[in-house]
Amino acid sequence: MDFAHSEKVRALQQRLNAFMDRHIYPNEAAFDAEVEENRKKGNVWQPTKIIDELKEKARAEGLWNLFLPESKFGAGLTNLEYAPLCEIMGRSPIAPEVFNCSAPDTGNMEVLVRYGAPEHQQQWLLPLLDGTIRSGFAMTEPAVASSDATNIEASIRREGNEYVINARKWWTSGAPDPRCKILIFMGKTSPDNVNRHQRQSMILVPMDTPGVTMVRALTVFGYDHAPHGHGEVDFKDVRVPVSNILLGEGRGFEIAQGRLGPGRIHHCMRLIGLAERSLELMCKRALKRVAFHRPVADQGVTRERIANARMLIDQARFLTLNAAWMMDVAGNKVAKKEIAMIKVVAPNMACQVIDWAIQVHGGGGVSDDFPLAHAYAHARTLRFADGPDEVHRNQIAKYELGRYLEEK
Repeated sequence: MDFAHSEKVRALQQRLNAFMDRHIYPNEAAFDAEVEENRKKGNVWQPTKIIDELKEKARAEGLWNLFLPESKFGAGLTNLEYAPLCEIMGRSPIAPEVFNCSAPDTGNMEVLVRYGAPEHQQQWLLPLLDGTIRSGFAMTEPAVASSDATNIEASIRREGNEYVINARKWWTSGAPDPRCKILIFMGKTSPDNVNRHQRQSMILVPMDTPGVTMVRALTVFGYDHAPHGHGEVDFKDVRVPVSNILLGEGRGFEIAQGRLGPGRIHHCMRLIGLAERSLELMCKRALKRVAFHRPVADQGVTRERIANARMLIDQARFLTLNAAWMMDVAGNKVAKKEIAMIKVVAPNMACQVIDWAIQVHGGGGVSDDFPLAHAYAHARTLRFADGPDEVHRNQIAKYELGRYLEEK
């Protein structure tokens, strides 16, 4: 394996970093101010003008849809090539959307590329690629432990040429956003199938379908993540055409594995960038602040944490690059162990590094005067999203034990 960046990737890194310096970092405060102004006006979910302006700049510079590997719709980058670029975007909470590389749209676009019919791609994929609409992923349910996806109770029942959907979903990414026009919904079409992994299906549900109700927006450690956010959504006798089913009945788990592999690794790539920025803030703060007659950077515990943070970030980066390489050369299914490992390692690493950075910042670290509190809230949620730590650790252990069972 060779993790050296190609000339193409190095050029894109330079262009991305330059764009971040010119347009992203200087406008983070402007974005926050616009969101708060919209909140005062009673419409915190209103899309911001600053993001729309930055999107046009990114598109004009060709920094758009970099995430889709091996697709006529994307930039033609492999997962390994995209990793360092995604890391750069992860340094700022506003950057991924600016480059049309944000969750859950990237995962949903991957689904539509791989499993969508031509009419699905025409109606939903092209506007998503164009950045004119956004999307949501409706899988998790409040009534069951959704870490075991076989628990999902959502009903998708066929009646003639339509499916009738009934469910209560939450943590539906992007549902409060008025630009969210389409949901990828997971539920049971064959609840009595003897194979519990063939009971589930995925289906396209437009947000404006009668019976779809946004119940409430959810908060994460007090943040509502407006204007995108997460929602609790009710589905009451929602009717969609049979043609909206993806790939066919009973293939929901198959699609989920195809979707969640890229989604998980993208989260990890972004978290590495977030951790890098947190470490930078930690070092700069430690050098400027004086406690007990010497700079905080001279305190032994601070130096130990800085050293450990550097080692943890680099370890997570190399594991992520290895998973990306494995996905490229062997496919997502073969790389499932490597993907599971980084999905545990990266969020835990980021939480620890950000926590140390907060500690160096003192009381300011838990305020909104610095980006660390929001960063921690985001990183902590990713120990749940796309499967909790415990599920991934269990799978990793099964893969490892399986090597020795085969020897018997």
